[in-house]
Amino acid sequence: MTQQPVQTGAAPVRTGPAPVRPPAGPRAAHRPGATLAVTSAATAVALMNYTAPMAALPALSAAFATPPAAQAWLLNGAPLGLAVLLLVAGSLADDFGRRRLFLIGTLGLGLTTALAALTSNTLGFTLARAGQGAASAAILAASLGLLVGAYPAGHTRIRAMGVWGAFVSAGIALGPLLASSLGQIDWRLTYLALGVGALVTAAFAFPALTESRAPRPGRPDLAGAAVLGLAMTALLTALTLGRDGWLRTPVGLLLLAALALTAVFAAVERRAAAPLIVLSLLRSRTFLAASLGGLVTGLSVIGLFSYLPTLLQHSLGLSALDSAWLFLLWSGAAFVAALQSRRLTGRVPARHQLAAGFALHAVAVLPILGTLTGAPGGAGASVWLRLVPALVVAGAGSGLINAALPRLAVESVPPERAAMGSGANNTARYLGSSAGVALTIAVAPTAAGADRAILLSAAVALAGTAGVLFLRER
Repeated sequence: MTQQPVQTGAAPVRTGPAPVRPPAGPRAAHRPGATLAVTSAATAVALMNYTAPMAALPALSAAFATPPAAQAWLLNGAPLGLAVLLLVAGSLADDFGRRRLFLIGTLGLGLTTALAALTSNTLGFTLARAGQGAASAAILAASLGLLVGAYPAGHTRIRAMGVWGAFVSAGIALGPLLASSLGQIDWRLTYLALGVGALVTAAFAFPALTESRAPRPGRPDLAGAAVLGLAMTALLTALTLGRDGWLRTPVGLLLLAALALTAVFAAVERRAAAPLIVLSLLRSRTFLAASLGGLVTGLSVIGLFSYLPTLLQHSLGLSALDSAWLFLLWSGAAFVAALQSRRLTGRVPARHQLAAGFALHAVAVLPILGTLTGAPGGAGASVWLRLVPALVVAGAGSGLINAALPRLAVESVPPERAAMGSGANNTARYLGSSAGVALTIAVAPTAAGADRAILLSAAVALAGTAGVLFLRER
C-alpha cells in the first residue's frame, strides 16, 4: 500500500484531475510468483542440507572416526536445531517481519554450511549441523507466512502450498545425490556448494520479497525456547544411548528429565505474554491432527528413509552414489506426487490426503522386508523387483504428505498466526525425525536389523492414519 504524505496547513486547491502517483518501489505490493519462487528455492536448499549426510554417513563416520553409538548425531544435528528453533522462529517472524527473518535464515544457512566444511571431528560437525537447523528453521517458519501474505485464501493459495511442498521433496531428493557425487572428490565440497546456494538465494530474496508481520504484545518467549531445547536434547540423547541398552540408569534419568522439562515448558507457556505456542490451540482437533501428522511423518517416514541409504550400502554392497540414485526413486516420486496433488484441491480434504499418504507408506515399505538382510553384494533380481516398486509407491505417499501438511498447518490456526502454525507443525515433524533416526539406528544397528526398522515404520504410519482420521472437528 502506498502511504499518503502528511500535509500541514491549508490543503492546496486542485484545478484538474489528481496526479497519478508512481509505485513506491518493488516491495510496495506482493509479487506472488517471485515470493513462491524464492521461498521454494530456499526451502529446497535447506532440505538439501538436511538430507546431504544420508548417503554419505559411512564416509563421514570414517572421516571423523565416529563410533557407531554416536553416528545418529551426524544425522540429528540439523533436526535438533530445527525442532528447537522452529516455534520461536515462527513467533519472531510474526512479530518482527517474515521477510527479515527469512533473509537472516538464508544468510545464516550459508555461513553455517560453510563452517560444516571446515570441521574435522564429530562434535564440530554436529554443532555446525545444529546451526544449519536453526537457520533452516527461520527459512521454513517464515516461508509459509510469506506465502499466506502473498496469496489470498482459496485455490491459488492451496496451489502455492502444493508447489512449496514439491520443493520440500525436491530438496530431500537432491541432497544425497549432491553429497555422493561431490563426495567422490571431497565431502567438504558438498557443504561449500550448498553454502553458496543459500547465499545466492538470499541475494534474490532482497528485491523479491515483501515484508509482512502480525505483531503481538510482549517479547519473544526465549525462556520457553530454552526449556523446550533442553527437553528435546534430553529425549534425543536418551534415544541415542538406548542403542546400548534401554534399561540403563542414564537412559531412564534422561527420559524422566525430558518429561519434567516438558511439564516446565507447559507452565512457562501459560505465563508467557507472547508464548511460542498458544496452549488453547491444543483444544482444536484440526491443530492436533496437523501436529500428529508432523510427528508421525518424522517418526515413520523420515526416520526410516534417513538411514535407508546406509542400510542399502551395507546390505547390497552399493556405493554412496548408487544408493543416492536408488534413493531418488523415493524422493523423486515424492516430488511428482506433491506437485500433482493440486488436482485433489477441492475434492479431498487435507486431513484425508495426509491419511492416504501414511497408508501408502505403510503398505509400500512392507515388501522391503527381507531384502536388506542378505550378504553384501548378494541381491538378486527378486530383491530389485520388490525394492524398486516399493520405493516408488512409498515416494508417492510421501509426496501426498508433504503437500497436505502445510495446508493443514495453515488451516489449523487463525491467518495472523500462520507462522506459528507452520512452526508448530515443523517442530513436531523434526522432533519426530530426530527421534525416528535415533530409534531406527537403535533397532537396526546393522543390516540384519533392517526388518525391525521397517516394521516399526509401518506400524507408526498406520497409527498415524487412524489418528489423523479420528481427529476431525465436531
